[in-house]
Amino acid sequence: MAEADAQRWDGKHATGRPVEAEPPALLRGREHLLAGGGRALDVACGRGAVAVWLAARGFVVDAVDISPVALEALAALAERHGVADRVRTHRHDLDAGLPAGTSSGYDLVVCQRFRDPARYPALAAAPVPGGLLAITVLSGGDGPFRAAPGELRAAFAALEVIEYREGDGEQALLARRTGAGP
Repeated sequence: MAEADAQRWDGKHATGRPVEAEPPALLRGREHLLAGGGRALDVACGRGAVAVWLAARGFVVDAVDISPVALEALAALAERHGVADRVRTHRHDLDAGLPAGTSSGYDLVVCQRFRDPARYPALAAAPVPGGLLAITVLSGGDGPFRAAPGELRAAFAALEVIEYREGDGEQALLARRTGAGP
């Protein structure tokens, strides 16, 4: 399955329009919530728009994706922005969980448009206490890539919700991890 996923995403990334460094939608206008850097995890990072934006803001970023084409584009984007030394890429099949060494200790975890409820506990545990999780998934309709109504709010109920929205075909949650547990 991993190789088929990689080939499918390689095709999409190879023909997609160029990307530039940009924040995830949940953090636009909320940059004040980000400490002056730290560690960040970008799950299913694609061609690296968010990873490079975070690195430019002083974060050291672990960027995970299954597509080598996407990770090559990310590396080129990071180089153009002068932040290649702050972005570490991981080619990894997220169906197998998070890559070794990326399960905890992050000031910020971003996951955009990747949905796997089996990964929700790991995503909730990855931020340090006080750290943020920004997650967006498709919703509405049927299929394995569509979240059920209220799915993110329920899955991350142990976190302090800063913003939750649902509509227009997506769910988005920005939350802070409090205390020692997820």
